[in-house]
Amino acid sequence: MAMMLDESEASDAELIGRAKGGDRGAFSKLLERHYDFVYRAAYRWCGKKADAEDIAQEVCVRLGKAICTYRGGGAFTTWLYSVTMNAARDVMRKTTREAVKTEAFGAYSMISGEASVEPEDPAEALWASVRQLPDKQRDAVLLVYGEGLSHAATAEAMAISETTVSWHIHEAKKRLKTLMRTAGEV
Repeated sequence: MAMMLDESEASDAELIGRAKGGDRGAFSKLLERHYDFVYRAAYRWCGKKADAEDIAQEVCVRLGKAICTYRGGGAFTTWLYSVTMNAARDVMRKTTREAVKTEAFGAYSMISGEASVEPEDPAEALWASVRQLPDKQRDAVLLVYGEGLSHAATAEAMAISETTVSWHIHEAKKRLKTLMRTAGEV
């Protein structure tokens, strides 16, 4: 009984250590604990449920090998953001390549079934505009405002300096004003 209570209350550091040693149960518990976090970050990044699920699944697969590279210098979730964002970029590149191929055959509009519908929720309209930002600006906004990370934690997740994060946020705000103004006029 004490073992079950201990395992259910194990810290991330303990679970990571055991997972690195090959403990599948610890790895499973770590995934279970952080899956919602990964999915939420992926959804904010791409804005589509199916893509977010693909990204979260890809992170779970990558985490099996990548867990051994986690050094423990920062928070596990900060490192996990990096893994999630890299997976999101890779999945979206793949999706973009596939869309270009499909469009080349003239079948894109028939099989995608996606109509460009303006979101009615102002918050969703804002996040849709955030997704149009350049990669670094989008990532900085998603981590700082979407996930509530500090500029320091965001800098660590993005592997850039804290001042660069601040600059990306500043530039993103300028672009978002323009994007939102344009969206309001349409």
